[in-house]
Formats: sequence, C-alpha cells, structure tokens
Amino acid sequence: MNPIVDPALTTPETVLGALDFAGVAVFAATGALAAARERHDLVTFAFFGAITGVGGGTLRDLLIGAPVFWVGDWRYIAVCVAASMAVWIVGARPWRFRALLWLDAVGLAAYGVFGAAKAELFGVAPLICIVMGALTACFGGIVRDLLAGQPSILLRREITVSAALLAASVYVAVRALGLEAWPSAFLAAGLGFALRAGALVWGWSLPAFPGTATR
Repeated sequence: MNPIVDPALTTPETVLGALDFAGVAVFAATGALAAARERHDLVTFAFFGAITGVGGGTLRDLLIGAPVFWVGDWRYIAVCVAASMAVWIVGARPWRFRALLWLDAVGLAAYGVFGAAKAELFGVAPLICIVMGALTACFGGIVRDLLAGQPSILLRREITVSAALLAASVYVAVRALGLEAWPSAFLAAGLGFALRAGALVWGWSLPAFPGTATR
C-alpha cells in the first residue's frame, strides 16, 4: 500500500513542492529550446516541453510504485506548456542555447533532490533514493536529446549526471543526520548546481578510461 503523500511533495508553496515545479518548468524550457534548434512548430514545442518536463518523474513514479504525479494534477502539464510558450515568445535570441545549458543545470540540481526525497517518502533504501534522484533529473533530458537527434547526455564526458547524483546524495546524507527539509534541499541543490556550473564555466569533467576510443 502506498503511503499518504506528504503535502510538501505536492504543494508549490513548500520547499520540495517548489523544487518539483521548478524542475518541471526548467526542463520543459530545455525541451522547447531543443525544438527551437530544429525550428519546429508550436505544437512540437509544447510536446518537447511536456515530454522533457515530466519524463524523469514519470519513470521514477513507475519504478517506486507511486501514482504518476502529473496524471492527478493538471498543473504540471500546464507548467510545461507555459514554459514552452515562453520560449516561443522570446523567439530567436543569440543567448537562447546557452540558456538551455544553464536551465538544465538548475533542473539537474532541483530534480536530483526532489527525486531522492520522493523515493525516500515511499520507503526506498537510501542508495536507491540516490538512483531515483539521478533518474528523475536525467531521463527527461535523455528523451529530449533522442527526439531532437542530439547526442545523449550519457555520452558526454562533461559533468551532468554527476551533478544530479551529488545533489541526491547530499540530500539523503544530511536528512539521515536529522537536518530539516528546507536546509537539506537548499544545501543539496546548491552543491549540485555548483558542480554543473563549474563544468560549464571551467570545463570540469571526470577522468576518461585510458586508451584510444574506437568507433
């Protein structure tokens, strides 16, 4: 039997609820920006935004046995459509694709924390909570890249998934030490965002396996 859903996970006025809606919004914007790169129409903008915005959370909920979050709350799809329309209205700006990278960084951090928090609520083991945080943060972007015909984030050496893992890991760790949700979420999301920001600004990356790549 599923536990009673904590209002902190569904109400945007609370810290975890705010992270959830923020993650959906920024990932939806990155989906719309990917559609902009290919000069798609308005309907495709909304589709890219929706599939990117709710993709990771959908996979998480299916895996942990939770009701799929957006099916019972229309606001999530509305947020995706609104974010997609905002990208359309902004139009062709020289900075828009750089904005995609920074929005993705925000989404990785926010959703890494929220995914771990929701898995924890459903009684999942701490290690799996961290995995669920990473899946929540990254799966929508993977689908976005596949639909747009771009290299998946999993195939890039730059730090992306690692930022989501860091955010989820810190959240699980500090919550286990008894810290409240607000400071735990801000600390974890801040560190995850800082790691991704460092990769964007200074080119940080993880060491590669030694040898010559083969194709």
